Amino acid sequence: ARGPLLPPGPAMAWRAAPRVAARLLLPPPPRRGIAACIDPSTGLTEEQKEFQKVAFDFAAKEMAPHMAEWDEKEIFPVETMRKAAQLGFGGIYVKPDVGGSGLSRLDTSIIFEALSTGCTSTTAYMSIHNMCVWMIDTFGNEEQRHKFCPSLCSMEKFASYCLTEPGSGSDAASLLTSAERRGDTYILNGSKAFISGGGDTDVYVVMCRTGGPGPKGISCLVLEKGTPGLSFGKKEKKVGWNSQPTRAVIFEDCTVPVGNRLGAEGQGFNIAMKGLNGGRINIASCSLGAAHACVLLAQEHLTVRKQFGEPLANNQYLQFRLAEMATRLVAARLLVRHAAGALQEGREDAAVLCSMAKLFATDECFGICNQALQMHGGYGYLKDYAVQQFVRDIRVHQILEGTNEVMRMMVARNLLQA
Repeated sequence: ARGPLLPPGPAMAWRAAPRVAARLLLPPPPRRGIAACIDPSTGLTEEQKEFQKVAFDFAAKEMAPHMAEWDEKEIFPVETMRKAAQLGFGGIYVKPDVGGSGLSRLDTSIIFEALSTGCTSTTAYMSIHNMCVWMIDTFGNEEQRHKFCPSLCSMEKFASYCLTEPGSGSDAASLLTSAERRGDTYILNGSKAFISGGGDTDVYVVMCRTGGPGPKGISCLVLEKGTPGLSFGKKEKKVGWNSQPTRAVIFEDCTVPVGNRLGAEGQGFNIAMKGLNGGRINIASCSLGAAHACVLLAQEHLTVRKQFGEPLANNQYLQFRLAEMATRLVAARLLVRHAAGALQEGREDAAVLCSMAKLFATDECFGICNQALQMHGGYGYLKDYAVQQFVRDIRVHQILEGTNEVMRMMVARNLLQA
């Protein structure tokens, strides 16, 4: 049995936007013979196609029409995300007994790719939230699971992942935030940087140092908003990802019950890395959705825009570039789905495949979105056109969840140590 997953019966995929609104909303879904070569449902089971249709429909109706406003006004769309949670998207790969949907990593990738076509920034936050809930579900004891997960799966409450610090980004094992044990509590001091949802969310999954230097001295604590000594920095002004707030999270003599520790002392770094393996698949999937949307936006623009007396679509150079974009999109999608399957199966090469998928998909998909903007010419640089927002929102995917430089290091290390 699964949790409150999806309504029965097929749902519409993307709804065609009127021509006059095509610059703001997404174009019609790919139809066989038009864009079948990039059809994201190819190779999926019937059940997966249903998940995908529901996610595409939600993206088109509940997210895409508001994407520009959320970006411009920096709105954290809480109620929209709660609607998504009613479809089972608040705890997609969390066990059903605590309100999760119990789906696979591949199912999750398919859903995040579809949702990201409606608003990449919002979907990316939802992917981080899902990662946090999975960490509590997987590494928490029964009391912790039933205390935190149900309200997170319903998105009555929201979660943030706290690993990065002002002085430790790629070198996460050097983090300095400390938790000193005193009886049945930890006294937490330090700060975290670049925390998605920080200040607006309710639950914070925090990596902190309970032992000596290095990864073996790190533990994982769960804090709730309102804990004395927990405070937040200013809301950061960002290039993209503006529908989710980003702040520093600050701990000053925070008293945290030992009962809020996930796993054993010293297990925190392992928990963090296992969470990030899935997080890399999630963020790569969000990149796929943005790139898919941009390929279709470019296809639409080339068809309707005329220069030198004929549609841009007749220009062979632009035809070739569109073909390259489509090919790179499909290649990235295949690698991401392959890595998702490996992670679900617990294969030995899963971690490095997740790194490869994150590296390749986020690099290639940014290139696709950027090329789509170029094809729009000056119009692509106007905020009336959705393509520029996809470019801004997707750029940070090459940095977070492990920079792409670190992903290259991990792949190379795997090859050289084989």
